[in-house]
Amino acid sequence: MSKVSRVTARRLLGTGAASLVLCAATVASASGAWAHGTPGGDGWKHGGGYRPGSGAGTVTETDRCQFSLDGAGFSDSVRVDDQNLKPTDDGKAHIKVRAAGDATTCTASLASYLAHGASFATSGEQVFVDFDTVTVKSGQTDSLDIAVPDAGCFAQIDLYRGAVKFDGEQDAKDGFHHGDLPKGPDRPVIKDKLIAAWNGGTKDCTTAEESQPPTSPASPSPSAPASQEPSTPAAESTPPASSTPSAGTPSPSDAPSTTPQASDSPKESAAPAATPNGGGGDLAETGGGGNSGLLAAGAAVLVAGGAAFLVMSKRRRGATRA
Repeated sequence: MSKVSRVTARRLLGTGAASLVLCAATVASASGAWAHGTPGGDGWKHGGGYRPGSGAGTVTETDRCQFSLDGAGFSDSVRVDDQNLKPTDDGKAHIKVRAAGDATTCTASLASYLAHGASFATSGEQVFVDFDTVTVKSGQTDSLDIAVPDAGCFAQIDLYRGAVKFDGEQDAKDGFHHGDLPKGPDRPVIKDKLIAAWNGGTKDCTTAEESQPPTSPASPSPSAPASQEPSTPAAESTPPASSTPSAGTPSPSDAPSTTPQASDSPKESAAPAATPNGGGGDLAETGGGGNSGLLAAGAAVLVAGGAAFLVMSKRRRGATRA
């Protein structure tokens, strides 16, 4: 083998050995990465259009309210007792509401109830009185306005988060979300959404409140329609007293007013109608009346007497001539 051939063979062997070492190192490093590292790829840096943290999402809004009784000083809660919530000239109690400084929105509600006792434990099932709810944005101010029970009545007032109307009217179609009536510790309804509450009073006013609705439907009197039925026909069937002519006015000009229905009823016009002077038909206009029979009898007597007088006169004349 020539010197040139030997050099070429050595170079080829050296290149092959280096290639084998490089392949082994590559395989070893790859297996170590899968065993101990995190799977992934270069696509996070070079492929596609997504970047960590740049996907779609919704910012969670902070909902927290602050309240004020005078509209000046605001705090996270206020006392809602019978001393602070006194009705104004419009008959309602008012609480100003705004979103807290770090909040983007705020929803709160205020409700009043009559109760059966002075404490929450003895309040029983409350009787709903009034409710109001507001939602305000950051930088805005609104007002909760409700009617409160009369002074001295057992009552409950609740200030709470959210807009649920706890009045027991589950089927009401008024745009509100309704909940059960509170019933003391047996049925608490506001739970962790309560901000402030008050129970108090010295007398039970629920009896009068609950007895009013049943009395209102019974107010219409069923005898009213019955009293109207006989009165209407009587008024229609009884002619006015002024339409009957007096006995001393048999003037022909009054005759049409005495029989106003003669032209409307042929059967009634066929029968002789009674008149003030006792006549009937056309005799009512002449005044003959019922004396026509006597006149006819008198005329017959006169005719018979005249005939007898003529016969006697002829007999006397014949006797004289003889």
